[in-house]
Amino acid sequence: MENTMSAYSEKLKEMSMLSLICSCLYSQPHHQTISHFEDMEVKSLNKRTSGQAFEIILNSPTDLSPDRPQSLNLAAHKKEPSLENVQKKLDAAEERRRSLEKQILKQLSEKREHEREVLNKAHEVNDNYSRVAEEKLNHKMEVSNENRTAQLTALKQRLREKELHAAEVRRNKELQTELSG
Repeated sequence: MENTMSAYSEKLKEMSMLSLICSCLYSQPHHQTISHFEDMEVKSLNKRTSGQAFEIILNSPTDLSPDRPQSLNLAAHKKEPSLENVQKKLDAAEERRRSLEKQILKQLSEKREHEREVLNKAHEVNDNYSRVAEEKLNHKMEVSNENRTAQLTALKQRLREKELHAAEVRRNKELQTELSG
């Protein structure tokens, strides 16, 4: 009894919830064929622990059994293409080709226009950078020249003051030599 219960509980663990509910509602086993298509049949195999398994059976095209649904044979009823119909199709194809060419040319022109705009903007940015750099350089040169001029002027002023002081010292020395001697 315990082996049966453990086997039953293992089986319940393997079954999906949907399978469990369906087995409770429909106790009669159903036939193995899940789906039947025109030239193939899908059958469910025993459920595996890793998932569901199916078998697909392809019927041969020569199978003409009466229970097999027959496909419509449209190839026999195909009408011959007329010259007008062919011409209409050629005209439509030509129109599609022209439309595609127009679209491609439009895309290319938009791309070229975008490239021009990008190049113009790059030139503008480059010109602005060059202009700003030149202005900075000119300003730096002016400041440097002003500083140099100011330094030279200060140096000349100090030299004049030294020269005046030296002249005064010489004059004082001559006066002192004249008085002392």
